[in-house]
Amino acid sequence: MSTTASKRLAGHALVEALVAQGVDTVFGVPGESYLAVLDGFHEHREHIRFIACRQEGGASFMAEAQGKLTGRPGICFVTRGPGATNASIGLHTAFQDSTPMILFIGQVASDQRDREAFQEVDYRQMFGPGTLGFAKWVGEVHDPDRLPEYVARAFHTAMQGRPGPVVLALPEDMLTQATEAPVLPRVEPALAWPAPGALREVRTMLLAAQRPFVIAGGSGWDAASCDALERFAAAWQLPVGCAFRFQDTLDNRHPNYAGDVGIGINPKLARRIAEADLIIAIGARLGEMTTGGYTLLKAPRPEQKLIHVHAGAEELGRVYAADLLLQSSMACAAKALETLSPPASLPWSEWTSQAHADYEANLVHTPVEPLDMAVVIKTVQRLAPEDSVYTNGAGNYSGWLHRFCRYVGLRHHGKTQLAPTSGAMGYGVPAAVAAALLYPDRTAINVAGDGDFLMTGQELATATQYGAGKLISIVVDNGTYGTIRMHQEREYPARVSGTDLFNPDFAALARAYGWRAETITATSQFEPAFAAALASGRPTLLHLKLSSDVITSRTTLGAIRDAAQRRTN
Repeated sequence: MSTTASKRLAGHALVEALVAQGVDTVFGVPGESYLAVLDGFHEHREHIRFIACRQEGGASFMAEAQGKLTGRPGICFVTRGPGATNASIGLHTAFQDSTPMILFIGQVASDQRDREAFQEVDYRQMFGPGTLGFAKWVGEVHDPDRLPEYVARAFHTAMQGRPGPVVLALPEDMLTQATEAPVLPRVEPALAWPAPGALREVRTMLLAAQRPFVIAGGSGWDAASCDALERFAAAWQLPVGCAFRFQDTLDNRHPNYAGDVGIGINPKLARRIAEADLIIAIGARLGEMTTGGYTLLKAPRPEQKLIHVHAGAEELGRVYAADLLLQSSMACAAKALETLSPPASLPWSEWTSQAHADYEANLVHTPVEPLDMAVVIKTVQRLAPEDSVYTNGAGNYSGWLHRFCRYVGLRHHGKTQLAPTSGAMGYGVPAAVAAALLYPDRTAINVAGDGDFLMTGQELATATQYGAGKLISIVVDNGTYGTIRMHQEREYPARVSGTDLFNPDFAALARAYGWRAETITATSQFEPAFAAALASGRPTLLHLKLSSDVITSRTTLGAIRDAAQRRTN
């Protein structure tokens, strides 16, 4: 699009700015506070589409998933007050998941500010930036001539360093003013490479190690950097675990893959990390879930030597006093590390081989009747196309997906795992809808719990309305908030309170939205039902009915603590 512009509504100029940034899809719920922008989407409908969602939480989850899938900011539009409040869950997810995202919020007219006008909120106060906030930056545009400047800054901020969400408030009267502001060029993030001296120190620390271990994850990876990570791991024969809900950072079939480092961690993997003498964390924040409540790596000073590589300077040293800190974009980090030449022989080859063997052994499970969720996940992966995108929200059911799904790795097909490290329930359905609409040639497979599904299940209507075809939602229904029930029965045996659920007939509900649907109560019924869903070309819901006694419970925290205790002893 030309950088020169004639006079037009600021709302139209905003849409032009998005098109110039390569945005072709935005998600939102319409509101009277930004009618001029909606008119701009109509004006430029050949270049960009507005996906009208059924609730702002679903819209913001879709935008967050868009950010994960594309590596560029996902875009969400909501109206003031209640709309912004509903959208905050997706904003928080983007912040904790380090996902680039921009939330545009319609704001009250300028002459009504500070009167508690209808639905008025001060968004700088509500979403104020900080290390434990909702956004990297919150701005409000009062001058229509500066609107392209604000949009460009929002894209820069969302992608620079540690990626994350940005909020821009748009006063209603500003959007209806005319402007001749030019369209600014496409923004690309500046990349940071690790210093050569620091790289030499990495090599020195590797040569001094006997039991090294790599934890990779976080955002900012692309196919080339993931490919470089595989080459680095292979050259140095390093075992690699993927951080919580970033399991597609390394191909799970790779001989150096050791498993996922998160909730439900393989006890043998937890022990291996605790017994390592050098941890190289690349891209992962090393948050509570990845570190087992800061016990696998003790905070603030781990027992293991620690090299922490991260894109955000503010993240380095924030929790852990590492032995070596490297600030680097993920697009550069692994490419730099692979330049380090290994010695002719390494003492930990067997250590790495056994780590992968432990991962393979953990894929073997004890059969469960009448409906075996491990078999369900393995069947899905066997039948689904390799480039399928798997999504989930939060809940006990996700443990089966994390343990038994073998993600093929970002370097092959782009992102194949969309899941909230923030632990937000309701994420999976909107994320799958977004994936199906953004990549109609790929299959999107959502696995959701019953409580999780009903938080955003109305977005099935969005999928139907916009023609999402290759979309399958598997609803695991055990009539309870399973994760909370598991903790409840451990801490307060036989004192169940607040965790039982009354559920609808999910298959009938899906049909009401125009979906295909089947109800499944036995393992033998699943494969033909899933095969039919793949072949149908229509969105399909498979309702799996389980007993409330069937949960993925493993004494995970106990295994982590035992591993840490063994190292201390």
